[in-house]
Amino acid sequence: MRSHYCGEIDESLIGQEIEVCGWVHRRRDHGGVIFIDLRDREGLLQIVFDPDRAEIFAEAERIRSEYVLKVKGLVRPRPEGTVNPNMRTGQVEVLAHELETLNKSETPPFHHDEQANEDIRLKYRYLDLRRENMLGNLMLRHKVTAAMRTFLDGHGFVDVETPMLTRATPEGARDYIVPSRTNPGRFFALPQSPQIFKQLLMMSGLDRYYQIVRCFRDEDLRADRQPEFTQLDVEMSFVDESDVTGTMEELVRFVFKETLDVDLPNPFPRMSYAEAMQRFGSDKPDLRIDLELVEVADLMESVDFKVFAGPAADPEGRVAALCVPGGAEMSRKIIDDYTKYVSRYGARGLAYIKVNDVDAGRDGLQSPILKFLPDAAVNGIIERTNAKTGDLIFFGADKARVVNDALGALRIKVGEDRGLVEEGWRPIWIVEFPMFEKDAQSKRWTSLHHPFTSPSIDDAEALRANPGEALSRAYDITLNGSEIGGGSIRIHDQNMQAAVFELLDISDEEAEEKFGFLLKALQYGCPPHGGIAFGLDRIVMLMAGAESIRDVIAFPKTQTASCLLTNAPGEVSAEQLKETGIRLRAPRTE
Repeated sequence: MRSHYCGEIDESLIGQEIEVCGWVHRRRDHGGVIFIDLRDREGLLQIVFDPDRAEIFAEAERIRSEYVLKVKGLVRPRPEGTVNPNMRTGQVEVLAHELETLNKSETPPFHHDEQANEDIRLKYRYLDLRRENMLGNLMLRHKVTAAMRTFLDGHGFVDVETPMLTRATPEGARDYIVPSRTNPGRFFALPQSPQIFKQLLMMSGLDRYYQIVRCFRDEDLRADRQPEFTQLDVEMSFVDESDVTGTMEELVRFVFKETLDVDLPNPFPRMSYAEAMQRFGSDKPDLRIDLELVEVADLMESVDFKVFAGPAADPEGRVAALCVPGGAEMSRKIIDDYTKYVSRYGARGLAYIKVNDVDAGRDGLQSPILKFLPDAAVNGIIERTNAKTGDLIFFGADKARVVNDALGALRIKVGEDRGLVEEGWRPIWIVEFPMFEKDAQSKRWTSLHHPFTSPSIDDAEALRANPGEALSRAYDITLNGSEIGGGSIRIHDQNMQAAVFELLDISDEEAEEKFGFLLKALQYGCPPHGGIAFGLDRIVMLMAGAESIRDVIAFPKTQTASCLLTNAPGEVSAEQLKETGIRLRAPRTE
C-alpha cells in the first residue's frame, strides 16, 4: 500500500514517485494551493495539492484533521525560503498525483499540540499515542528492551516464562486474586514477582535466566506506581555479589550506549546503606545535587533547647544540618513553604540559621534559635557545615527515620528549586543493607528486601542471636535519585531459610503452606545463586525525561487502578459468579 514511511523521505528521493500513508496532522490553504502535513510513526511529510489537478484538489479541500490518507506523488525540493532544517523531511515536499481517503475522522477531543487533561488523554489513549512524544516514548521502550535482550542473549542468559497464575505469597503488597472455576472456593494469585520460580530455575540447572515480565501488586498508587508493571528479571547460579553487579553494570552501560549514545561511568561507584543515609538521608541518593546532611547531634546534647537536646540524647534520634549555598536570600515565605513541605514526612518544624556574615561570628547570624545555642555549638555548626557568607543552614531533629525522610526530601526539593541539579547521569550501587528492620507498630522484624535474601553471615545461630545488627547480601542500583533495580544473593541453605522465617515470625505451618515447594527444593542440591530485577517502566521514564511512568506505558491505569479507556474493572455476569462459587455482598453503607 505504501513504498516509504513519511518520516523517511529526504533529498535522496528527489525526482522519484513514492506512495505514503498516514494521518492528517495539519491542513493549510495558501492562496489556492493546499498543503497537508501527513504523519506516521516516523514523522511528518509535506504534501502539496496543485489546483491544476482539479479532481484530487477538490478531494483535498474536503480533508480534515486526522483523516487517514494514501498519497502517490513526486518528491521535489521545497522552494527557496520554505526549507525547515528542524525536520528530516524539511528539505523536500511531495506533489500529489493521486489521493485516496482511506478513512474519515470525527473532530478529536484534543489536538495533538494541546496540553490535554490526563483523564481525557487516558480515555482516548489511542489518540494520545499518536502524538510525537508519546510515540517516541514507546519506540524508546522498544529499543531499550531490544538492547536488553541483545546483551543478555549474548551473555548466556535464557529467556524463560514463569506462571501468571500461582499462589499467594507474602511479598509486601496485596495480591490480585483470581477465582478458580475448576477448583471451587480456591484462588490463584497474580505474581508480585517471579522470585520463587526463578530460584527454582536455578535449582533446575538453568544457570542464567532472564525474563521481561509483568508483575501485579494491589497497593496504594503514586505517580511512579502501577497495579501492573514490567520488570527485567535476572537470576544467576554460582555467583557472589560482584558477579551479579558487574554483569548488570555492563548491561546498563550497553543499554544506555545503544539507545541514547551515552557513556556511563565504568565502574559505577558503590556506597553502603549506612553512609547513604548519613550523607543524603536516602538509600537512593541523587548524586547530581552537591548538598549533604551533616551530623551535629554531639554539638546539641547539652544545649538548653529540648527540640535539639532530646533527639541528640536519644539512641534512635538524629540531629542533622543541611547547608544551602546562597540560601540566606530566602524570604520567610519560602522558608515557611519548606517547613510545610517537610511536615508531610513527619517533621514538626524546620529550624534554620541565616549566615549573613560568617566573619562577624554570632552577630553575623540570623535565626530564632540562636538564643538557645551557646557559642561552642554555633561555632561547631558553622565549621562542620563549612558555611559561607550568604548561606542558610536548615536543621532536622527527631527520630532518625523522620530526619532522614524530611531532610533527604528537602535536599532534593531545594536542589531542584535553586538550580543545583547537574546535567548528566549518576548511577550508584547501594550495598550492605540491614537484613531486618523493626516494624514500629507490631514490634516484629520485617525483611528490608524479601525473606529469601541471604544474610552476610553464614551462621544461622549467630543470625538468631543478633538480627538487628545483621547485614544482608543485597544491592540496589540507583540512577539520578531513582531506584531502577534491586536484588540480592539468595539463601540456598534450608537451615538458614528456616532461621530467617523464624525471625520474621513465619511459623513452620505457614512456611510449609506457602513455601513448602521451595523448602523442599532446597533439600535437593541447591547452588549458590543471586539475581536482580530492574523496573523497566522507571528506566524508560528516566531516559525519556517523562514525568510519570504512565507516559511510557501504552495503556496504563490511573492512580485509582482503573482503566478509563475500557472502564475496567467492570462487573461480571451472575452466571460467571455462579460458576466460580462467588456471591457478592452489598457494600456497607453508613
